[in-house]
Amino acid sequence: MAPQRFHEQFEQIQRSMPDVPLAMGPDDSAEFIFEKGYVLVRDGDDARLVEDTVRAHFTAEPDLVQDRVRRASPRANRSGITRIQVGDPGEGGSRGDRTVAHALRALRETEGRAGRRLVSRNHLVAIAGGVNSCPGDEPAPVPLGEGLNPAAAEGTHDPDTAVGVLVIDTGLMHDYRSHPLLAHTEGDAQIKECDDDGVLQEYVGHGTFIAGLVAAVAPNTDITVRNSLNDAGAILESEFGEKLFEAVDAGGWPDILSLSAGTSNGRTDGLLGVEAFMRELREQRTLLVAAAGNNGSATPFWPAAYADLPDYQDVVLSVGALRSDGEFGACFSNHGAWVKAYAPGERLTSVLTGFDTPVPYVYQHSTYDACRYGFGYACTCQSPRHNGVLSEEGCATKPDQVMFEGLAHWSGTSFATPVVAGMIAAHMTAQQETDPRVARYKMLAANSGFAEVRGAHVPALRPPTWRPVPVVPPAPRP
Repeated sequence: MAPQRFHEQFEQIQRSMPDVPLAMGPDDSAEFIFEKGYVLVRDGDDARLVEDTVRAHFTAEPDLVQDRVRRASPRANRSGITRIQVGDPGEGGSRGDRTVAHALRALRETEGRAGRRLVSRNHLVAIAGGVNSCPGDEPAPVPLGEGLNPAAAEGTHDPDTAVGVLVIDTGLMHDYRSHPLLAHTEGDAQIKECDDDGVLQEYVGHGTFIAGLVAAVAPNTDITVRNSLNDAGAILESEFGEKLFEAVDAGGWPDILSLSAGTSNGRTDGLLGVEAFMRELREQRTLLVAAAGNNGSATPFWPAAYADLPDYQDVVLSVGALRSDGEFGACFSNHGAWVKAYAPGERLTSVLTGFDTPVPYVYQHSTYDACRYGFGYACTCQSPRHNGVLSEEGCATKPDQVMFEGLAHWSGTSFATPVVAGMIAAHMTAQQETDPRVARYKMLAANSGFAEVRGAHVPALRPPTWRPVPVVPPAPRP
């Protein structure tokens, strides 16, 4: 992981959530973001045990203040978790949190005896990686004449047989319906599209872009987009489970839930904040298709990594990203045995806004001859507020301004995920299959495509209307 890359994304998210002090963790490195001053526990007996144990530990430590240890959220909620304050979130910098670290250590022996986790950091769940964000062309304008990639598949929409796809993301642009591809899409609006200077906010259009990919690959779909991830595409783990429940309560359990967000947490047993939701999901027929994340790491990324847990292998399909030529894994994509399929995720073209003529939205855009992470296209940044987090120091103080005309290029496991969701939906329509979990296995069994990811041969799902884009070697550095 590149420290500068991590710091830029951290600063971006902290600006969007100024009332929530955040830190980078774990304490000895920078792999995820979490809330300072608080820990997360299951409500009930676990919460009482954790509160008492942490208070006793802090009482025995002269440098810690036990009076701050107290419940900080309702004792009962549908997600089944409670925040416990253990320190002053305003103390210290952004590198770790001393009081949270002590609270976790206080429970080590108790957790060992219980044989299960009792306490957790309150992680930040973010669009396809959070700490590393998406690659450096996020997003780049595309002239309308270039067309979609994947292109819109042939097919008709039948309201009686349409596959329901729920997208948990940033919401929809206010004019999305003016694009014909999104005629059968509904949901929440993006809360704020531009800042006071008319510059697109971070991750604005992300949910619209994803809906466009699903609709292009699978015309016979009813797509609902929820704006659950409004703060630069991020949400605290303590709120994430509730938002997932709210989304399915509003429209019912869908056939397919497409999720392009998550976090690593240094563990192999999931996230406390979504534990209750995942248990209920297991009892439904919904298939969760989840992004593997963009950290270029083999560390499990949740919720996608539930695909590797025995109780959830039928419930979750984790998706990594292929390079623009479709032959190898994209260098940013997470990988490992817990990633079950890969799909095109680099330089895809979809709908960013509904406009079919130039609009006065601008995206501040600076370019470099090559990306230090090996991408064959230019890095971007927003000055003074970084957006393309792969940019290097020395970004131009007055970046170029570019106009969006409706379409955009974007890269990341964020977009490989809806491509796979669309392919499963298209398979359901073609085979008249009503069970999305069965359709997933049948589609993978019939798939003859493979790619190479870090030396391993992996299933590669390439939609018929997707066009490979040549990989251009980056220019040498001066």
